[in-house]
Amino acid sequence: MRIHLSSVFVDDQDKALRFYTDVLGFVKKVEVPVGEDRWLTVVSPDDLDGTELLLEPDGHRAVKPYKSALVEDGIPATAFAVDDVHAEFARLRALGVRFTQEPVEMGPVTTAVLDDTCGNLIQIVQTT
Repeated sequence: MRIHLSSVFVDDQDKALRFYTDVLGFVKKVEVPVGEDRWLTVVSPDDLDGTELLLEPDGHRAVKPYKSALVEDGIPATAFAVDDVHAEFARLRALGVRFTQEPVEMGPVTTAVLDDTCGNLIQIVQTT
């Protein structure tokens, strides 16, 4: 068994697609209309057949309170692996990305937390 799909709830699919592709560097994999929204996934350019991230609309009544509580408490909605947190932090900050946590080294793990502009905090993680 392996993870095929994970999701992050977003307040605007178009804005999320731009951020997750143009800024974070993922590539669009699937886009299928579903009523007013879309089944919209992105993947790593290094693994086009790998785990897909669904940019899922946050319209369900339970989602916005959930997202708000996570953000208020500084809890990331998900985490992405990077080769070098410090380099990725510098690259993303130069693109105007807002971080709520600068790189922190915790033993064999270095993390930073960013705002995805769509209502979520996202952690980037480097393991050594």
